[in-house]
Amino acid sequence: MQEVDLLKQTVRALLAGQLEAAADPHRPRWHLAAPVGLLNDPNGFIEHGGRYHLFYQWNPLGCEHSNKGWGHVSSTDLLHWRHELPALLPVEPYEQSGCYSGSAVSDEQGRLTLIYTGNVKYPDGSRTAFQCLARDDGRGGFDKLGPVLDVPSGYSGHVRDPKVWHDGQQWLMVLGARTLDDRGEVLLYRGASLHEWQLVGPIAGSGRGGLGAFGYMWECPDLFALGARHVLISCPQGVAPQGEDYRNLYQCGWLAGDFDGERFAHGAFHELDRGFEFYAPQTTIDRQGRRLLFGWLGLPEENEMSQPTIAHGWLHQMSCPRELYWQEAWLCQRPVAELAALKGEESHYQGAVTGAPVLALGSAWLDLAPSGRGVLAIGEGLRLHWQPGEVALERRNWGSGEWQWRRAPWLGGVLRVLLDSSSIECFVDEGRAVLSARHFPAGEPLAGWQGEGEIAVWHWPLRTSLVQ
Repeated sequence: MQEVDLLKQTVRALLAGQLEAAADPHRPRWHLAAPVGLLNDPNGFIEHGGRYHLFYQWNPLGCEHSNKGWGHVSSTDLLHWRHELPALLPVEPYEQSGCYSGSAVSDEQGRLTLIYTGNVKYPDGSRTAFQCLARDDGRGGFDKLGPVLDVPSGYSGHVRDPKVWHDGQQWLMVLGARTLDDRGEVLLYRGASLHEWQLVGPIAGSGRGGLGAFGYMWECPDLFALGARHVLISCPQGVAPQGEDYRNLYQCGWLAGDFDGERFAHGAFHELDRGFEFYAPQTTIDRQGRRLLFGWLGLPEENEMSQPTIAHGWLHQMSCPRELYWQEAWLCQRPVAELAALKGEESHYQGAVTGAPVLALGSAWLDLAPSGRGVLAIGEGLRLHWQPGEVALERRNWGSGEWQWRRAPWLGGVLRVLLDSSSIECFVDEGRAVLSARHFPAGEPLAGWQGEGEIAVWHWPLRTSLVQ
C-alpha cells in the first residue's frame, strides 16, 4: 500500500471515529490514549528540543493488532500533550507487517532519529525483522533511512524492540531476541554510528545470570544507569506462575547489576508492576536528571479483545508518567511530581474504616494510611484489600465475569491510588510495589468501605488533561 493511501484511510478513520471514541465514558480524562484504534507499546520516549516526545504503537484503522505504525504526541510538562503527525506508517517492503517498537535519540547532528523494528511475516508463517532508522525531516514528519541491521545467526525472526543510547564514546543498542532453540535473550550491539553495528553478544536471558529457564522471548529491553547501578527492564514471555509471582500471561520486570560496556552482572528478576495490566515500558532521562517511565496498561493475547471500549472504536491507554528511584537497593516508582497540578480541592478523613466517606472515584488521587484489615470497593467490579503484610487488587474479569486477584507485599506505609475513568494505579510503600489494572465501571464509581481498625484518607479529584 502506498503511504498516501494509508494516510487517507487514517484520516477517514479519525473523522469517522473520533467523536464516538471521545464520548465513551471509559475514555481516560488524564491518561494518554490514541484518538481512535488500537494503542500498545510506548516508543521513542525522549526529551528533545525542549519538549517531551512520546511515540506509540498505533493501528488507526481498527482495534486489531495489524497495520501498526507509530503515533506521536509531545508535551512541555508531561501533563498537556499535543498530537503530532504520524511518525511511521508500514508501507515499505522491510516493514510490510508493521513498524514495531523501538526508541529515539538525538543523532550526531542533534536531529531526532527513530530506531525501530521493521516486521515482515511470510505466507508460510515464518517471519524476519530489520532494525531501521528514520530521521526528523524538519517539517514534523520523518524520512525513512531503511534497515541497518538484520537477524543475527542463531536467532529466529523474533528479534525486535531496539533501545539505543550513546555512552559518551559509542552508540549502544539492546534488542529482545528468541534463539532458534526457543530461549529468550537480550542482545547487546555497539556502533561508531547509527548505521553500522557490531554484535557484542547476549547480556541476559533464559539460562543466564543464574535465572535458569526463564521464557522463550524477552521483549522490549531497556538498559540504563540509575545512580551507581544499572537496571535492565524487559518483558519475558513463557514464564510459568510461581505462587503469587508471574500471574499474568506475560511478565514485565527488572534486573539490577553492574554493566561495563560489554557484560551485565545482575541479581534476581523482580516484577515491575504486580497488577493485571502493565507491559512494554520505556524510560528516558530528562534535563532534571530524572529517569522517567511510561508503560502500556495492557497485555497482548490475554482478554484485551473483550474490553468494552472496542464498541466505541478505541483500545488501551498508557500508564501515568512515573519516576524511577532507589529505596534501599530496591527499584521504586512514583507518579511524576507534575501530576500534582491536576489535583482539585482536598478532603480529609481520619477515623474508623467503616465511617469513611463515600467519595467519587472516577478521576481521583487517594492517599490511604490504614491499619488492620479492610477493603475499599471502587464501584461494583474492583476492590482494594489490605491486611498486615499484604495489599491486593480484586477485579471482576470483564470477559469471564470471575473475580481475580493480584497481590503485593506491604510494609505498612501509605497506599497512593491514582484513578481514571477505567484505570487504577496503586503505589505501595512509596512505590516499592505497584498494582495497575483496567476496569470498566457502569457509572461514576463510588467508594465503599469495610473492615476493622482506623484509616486516614486524603482525597483529591483530578482535573481533565486532554491531548490537543
